Amino acid sequence: MSASNTTTITSIGAPNRRNTELALLVFAVAIPVFAYVNVGMAKNGSVPAGLLSYGLGLGLIAGIAHVLVRKFASYADPLMLPIATLLNGLGLVLIWRLDQEPVLGAAMAPKQLMWSALGVALFACVLVFLKDHRILQRYTYISMFAALVLLVLPVFFPAVYGARIWITLPGIGSLQPGEFAKIIITVFFAGYLMVKRDALALASRRFMGLYLPRGRDLGPILVIWAMSMLILVFETDLGTSLLFFGLFVVMLYVATERTSWIVFGLLLSGAGAFVVGSTEPHVKVRVQDWLHPLQLASNGGVTETAQAMYAFGSGGLFGSGLGQGYSRLIGGIGSKSDYILATVGEELGLAGLMAILLLYALLIERGVRTALAARDPFGKLLAIGLSGGFALQVFVVAGGVTGLIPLTGMTMPFLAQGGSSVIANWALVAILLRISDTARRPAPSPAPSPDAEATQVVRTQ
Repeated sequence: MSASNTTTITSIGAPNRRNTELALLVFAVAIPVFAYVNVGMAKNGSVPAGLLSYGLGLGLIAGIAHVLVRKFASYADPLMLPIATLLNGLGLVLIWRLDQEPVLGAAMAPKQLMWSALGVALFACVLVFLKDHRILQRYTYISMFAALVLLVLPVFFPAVYGARIWITLPGIGSLQPGEFAKIIITVFFAGYLMVKRDALALASRRFMGLYLPRGRDLGPILVIWAMSMLILVFETDLGTSLLFFGLFVVMLYVATERTSWIVFGLLLSGAGAFVVGSTEPHVKVRVQDWLHPLQLASNGGVTETAQAMYAFGSGGLFGSGLGQGYSRLIGGIGSKSDYILATVGEELGLAGLMAILLLYALLIERGVRTALAARDPFGKLLAIGLSGGFALQVFVVAGGVTGLIPLTGMTMPFLAQGGSSVIANWALVAILLRISDTARRPAPSPAPSPDAEATQVVRTQ
């Protein structure tokens, strides 16, 4: 019998969508470059002199990241990298636009571009050396120790703008360890909850439609609550404590599917925030600025929160145009970090602000989709934790700037000025891409047994 008469069964692999990613990356680079030209024309009436270097820099960052994904995570989600590139590019444009206002201090856009390049370098390291995300499960308790060290370090450094959230390293400058701690603590939560979720899901009684957890099972959430309160008290860092505690509650709910954990989490966080907000001076000032943003108007001054409100109000539906707003009135370093969304609202209007928020929402949705597609419980919890933490940070920052909640001092991911933030978020995207690649990659076809081959040969005769 000839080999030509034998039918070979092969599996058809799913498309890897890398060409789709490349096409989207072209737009993700072109849009910020066009915005850069728009700012230059509005401010100086000419094309900016640094257009070529900016365009090449952003294009090089996007190109290197795409090649790495194509090589090491060829089946990963095709939307995450373009969205992250677009947000990072628009952030560079907005920071450069604010650099044109002399009253806002030294130029920060070149340094932010350098931090973005370092972020992509860490992105590359994660994709190249993290072959399987499940390896991280081995370091569950090491991750807890490392995260605690990062969270405690700022206590030993002087407070900056009333909060102890930075450390200073010689030759590097200021870093915010909490940005890296949020990723490392998510690894710990995912590993811990994967092992303990059955015990945590048990309920001793039902009360008013809620399954109340047993007293001994309340231990983990009480410990995390106490730790978040200690961070808030000693570092006066409202943002990190909210993110830290909220992340654990979200992952706990996903792991156990018990609504009671959400209720307990909200009660504990509300009680802690009320007590600390009433006693800690720095947090109390921020709460008062949130409640009474116009309280200084009668004394000839206006709070930053009020100036942000004016910026959103003057922006209207379509904004004043890039480079034609008055964000300099916010003043200080906050205009390039905490309040950069106010510049978006004033110069791009409600339409532009919603477009930015939709980009964040789409990136979060792709992370949740990755969690749903993951084949292992650790990967599911890790992906939902990273996506949930990212979503919490966006909500906390956007809510603080728009006056929905008190300002926390955190930075808008990818958009705001801050080296630690952009580096950590590029690493976060890389881990999500690794999980996505594992989830979407087709399973290898099993080798046919000799009996199956013989049967197939007989059928072809």
